[in-house]
Amino acid sequence: MNSYHTPVMLQECIEALAIKPDGTYVDVTFGGGGHSKQILNALGDGGRLLGFDQDEDVKQNVPNDARFTFVEQNFRYLKNYCRLYEAIPVDGILADLGVSSHQFDQAERGFSVRFDADLDMRMNKSSDLTAKTIINTYSEENLHRIFGMYGELQNAKTLAKTVVTSRLNQSIETIAELKTIIQNCIPKGKENKYLAQVFQALRIEVNQELEALQEFLLQSAEVLISGGRLVVMSYHSLEDRLVKNFIAKGKFRGEVEKDFFGNDQKPFDAVSRGAITASEEEIKLNNRARSAKLRIAVKR
Repeated sequence: MNSYHTPVMLQECIEALAIKPDGTYVDVTFGGGGHSKQILNALGDGGRLLGFDQDEDVKQNVPNDARFTFVEQNFRYLKNYCRLYEAIPVDGILADLGVSSHQFDQAERGFSVRFDADLDMRMNKSSDLTAKTIINTYSEENLHRIFGMYGELQNAKTLAKTVVTSRLNQSIETIAELKTIIQNCIPKGKENKYLAQVFQALRIEVNQELEALQEFLLQSAEVLISGGRLVVMSYHSLEDRLVKNFIAKGKFRGEVEKDFFGNDQKPFDAVSRGAITASEEEIKLNNRARSAKLRIAVKR
């Protein structure tokens, strides 16, 4: 299981769920199955766990356990599939956002700048939209938006113009070709960080990650029982901001709405003040833990 993906803050996530032995839980980012395995260990015979994942590669990790149901779907369809499997309301939901180690390590998936491969980056291999499509067909204005918003790149406009100018001669097919084309846009000494931001921007757009996250968060409030736990771990500020705002206000922007008596109208209360971060010991063992932020909320 660890060779596929090492879960970040595993113990903290499990404790945050406050698992009841006969409860119903959802792991919406099944991946390597590390979190699901620990949830199942904490459940009794009457407990139940649904595991969502849109990547067909994870099927090899599905446990042979009657209490477990695997749902091969994006978590943006949380409510539909919980209803389908008669699992509403649920007692706890866990989301470990981001890309699994397995996806980064599979060169042909195109997630990592370490390898050369086709520009792909699809978490769901049956999806039509790839990074290659974005790079070769999106307008300069659209590329500027993606690199600026999702990559948070200072020179997003220049980068977009460089890509559009280069593809006039021939289409950009591979990671190596993209890196060569944009090399003059990369600040000296910041190559790795810059490329990571470019790839993050493309990956978020390919997989519609922020839209899916917002849909999932809104549905989590409808699926959870009063007193149920929402546990979300994010790895970059764009995701964390959405999670933080939703827990604090029940919406993604603007101020919290109040009822006639001045009471906050929001579905969740934060359990911890601020985000929980990984220990120095864990960061030494697993570098991915460095950027992780864990937020816990309880349904009102």
